[in-house]
Amino acid sequence: MTTIDEHVRRDGALADIDWHVFPPGTVRDTVATPSGALARVRVGDASGDRVLLVPGVVGSKEDFVRIVPLLVQQGLRVESFDLAGHYESEHAPPLRDGHYDFAQYVDDLIAVLRADPAPAHVVGYSFGGLLVQQAAVACPELMRTVTLLSCPPATGQVFRGVAHIGPLSDMDPHRAAGLILWGIRYNLNRERPQRIAFVRERLSRIPRSCIDDVIGMMMHTPDVTEAFAALGLPTLIAVGRRDLWPVAQHRAYARRIGARVALYPGGHAPCETAPHQLVRDLVGLFRE
Repeated sequence: MTTIDEHVRRDGALADIDWHVFPPGTVRDTVATPSGALARVRVGDASGDRVLLVPGVVGSKEDFVRIVPLLVQQGLRVESFDLAGHYESEHAPPLRDGHYDFAQYVDDLIAVLRADPAPAHVVGYSFGGLLVQQAAVACPELMRTVTLLSCPPATGQVFRGVAHIGPLSDMDPHRAAGLILWGIRYNLNRERPQRIAFVRERLSRIPRSCIDDVIGMMMHTPDVTEAFAALGLPTLIAVGRRDLWPVAQHRAYARRIGARVALYPGGHAPCETAPHQLVRDLVGLFRE
């Protein structure tokens, strides 16, 4: 006789929610970075271990709405912020030649980490995971653990590894971004009503030039694999079984950087579709 894991059961019973709403006690403010004042949320016991959640392209801090209260319930203090040019940080401008680049985003992330004296457990979601690895190599003392949540398991042109469309991915960034935005607008992932309404609202606030720049950056991702692996930071790769990049690629990348792998039902967004299982594994990593 088998029993259903309680975390799996809870994830299977998730209801549609208002994606603007963080738990009671959440502080909304801004954090000073080279890009300017970026929108931030913070919540949790001041004495708890620090957790920083880093969103990805066309994302925002709200992508973590399901996992924030679960982390807070574990006694952790949690924060997240919007990348420059994204959602409530939409007015933070590009700093070099009119374009956003890796250096700007990594410098911003380091500034967010340094805004608090405590090193953080850092979770980088998709593109955010690429930033986290580069920031770790630059300033490893700012991080206690690293979680790469659905992060591309590649360097260089990371879209080449995407299942089914990889061979078609070598197009100019504007066209590639257009295809991604088309999929979001027409809800190809069949998101629930409140979720897709929020995603469309957020998308309307992100300049198209910013999206083009980030997609172009992901086509030229620096290879910091060896340098990151050499840090020996406890690292988790957390990914859905139907992620954009095949599980075999995530496992191979985990071997390269000395990470463990946790798999979840669903696709590219375990923080949305498997929050209880994800938080179980995050807390296990943090407390090890």
